[in-house]
Amino acid sequence: MSKSITIPAKAYARRRKQLMRMAGDDAILVLPAALERIRSRDTHYPYRQDSDLLYLTGFPEPEAVLVLVPGRKHGEVLLFCRERDAERESWDGPRFGPEGAVEAFGLDDAYPITDLDDILPGLLEGRSRVYYHFGRDQEFDLKLIGWLNRVRAMVRQGAQPPHEFLELGHLLDELRLFKDRDEIRMMQRAADISVLAHEAAMRAARPGVHEYQLQAELERVFRQHDAEPAYSSIVGAGSNACVLHYRANNAQARDGDLVLVDAGAEYRGYAADITRTFPVGGRFSKEQRALHDLVGAAQAASLAQARAGIPYEAGHVAAVETLTEGLLKLGLLKGRLEKNLADGSYKRFYRHKTGHWLGLDVHDVGEYRIDGESRLLEPGMVFTIEPGLYVSPDDSTVDAKWRGIGIRTEDDVLVTQDGHQVLTGKLARSADEIEALMAGG
Repeated sequence: MSKSITIPAKAYARRRKQLMRMAGDDAILVLPAALERIRSRDTHYPYRQDSDLLYLTGFPEPEAVLVLVPGRKHGEVLLFCRERDAERESWDGPRFGPEGAVEAFGLDDAYPITDLDDILPGLLEGRSRVYYHFGRDQEFDLKLIGWLNRVRAMVRQGAQPPHEFLELGHLLDELRLFKDRDEIRMMQRAADISVLAHEAAMRAARPGVHEYQLQAELERVFRQHDAEPAYSSIVGAGSNACVLHYRANNAQARDGDLVLVDAGAEYRGYAADITRTFPVGGRFSKEQRALHDLVGAAQAASLAQARAGIPYEAGHVAAVETLTEGLLKLGLLKGRLEKNLADGSYKRFYRHKTGHWLGLDVHDVGEYRIDGESRLLEPGMVFTIEPGLYVSPDDSTVDAKWRGIGIRTEDDVLVTQDGHQVLTGKLARSADEIEALMAGG
């Protein structure tokens, strides 16, 4: 993979400007960094910055707060962060410190995080609206209420406290839903790394392999290319593929099993999300291939709806129709197509939606419906298309030959001006392509 790619400082500045324009000149926006999380006793989970803070600054450290004050003469973009500390840095690595942060991230000003209590009430004063994510961090919620109360206590001296509190997500989620050029480059890199990882897992598959060994192949490739898992990798052999969020990854794959792998890399904060289902022995059985082909047809039907001006929901509707029709043909469902669609009998074999937004979070932010209607797709939106079929191993209503088969095929799709682009399109998808790859083709 070619050299590391980054998002330029001017792209972050453009996003902040856009957000401040949406918020208006009498607003203030407050965004705390993600908290560090304890895994056990005194060991921590790897730190992951809050996605909104990443989107607006790229600043990677904990114990920080971004404050945007549109129209403020002495600077609109302020960061509170940890000061330099040689002793702590010798343990935990370098910090930017306030001066370093201003320079590195193109901010107007930065202050020590310990000054937040003294400075923030003065920034709130005279602003009429506060944008903030309420309820995410209760401790910070209480601090913010405390600062507001300090401004309210000064009303007799002429202070003007904010009188409106608004959910920051209403503005920011819409911005994040539309990916800019730099974001698409990051997402393409995450997708390319994920494709290599899935190929490595397919090549490592053989009867007797453990699910965790295939997981190790995937995650080795992620790390090799300076990425990490965007979410817990799912590697389900045999009927484990029927568990949608299977996590154990400790079973052994037997000859004749399919393996469902749902795994994606995160690169510079941006997620990919791919699922492939392949035969551990390199060849699909007749029944496995029939269901795999059907899932492929449902994905193609959904993909045909992935273009600007089409309702987001249309992709799911197309996948459901294709799957239901196919299940009737194969004899897993009985009766008429219309009735099966109307009473949702397909849900026994297909329990989830056909996709989700994708970006800095694997299930990314953004409304799916506007005024009760499915929203129309627009260029710059990125989402997954992931139909599947899951036949429970103890489903006695179907022929025994189908039982215990679980299949999902998932790709990442960008809506463009003239259609769509499949970011993960380089990876083998059809049964023939998968068999060829596994045979060393």
